[in-house]
Amino acid sequence: MKAYRRLTHPLVRDGDSLRKATWDEALERAATALRSARERNGTSTFGMFSCSKATNEVNYIAQKFARVAVGSNNIDSCNRT
Repeated sequence: MKAYRRLTHPLVRDGDSLRKATWDEALERAATALRSARERNGTSTFGMFSCSKATNEVNYIAQKFARVAVGSNNIDSCNRT
């Protein structure tokens, strides 16, 4: 059986490969990409899906992020199934 190792640092894509990055760089890239997508296509470009296996706190922060940080009400959950 193959042993899997945990990631110990963020990875960012440069061309076709991944390289180590600092947390600041990785978070800035993610924020820039989300901001750019929202500017191009509005808030409908983003959606959040949460899971009933997560805690209430995790689901709460996920919907809060979608609504406040991104400005999207596109939130769904498998809780309704």
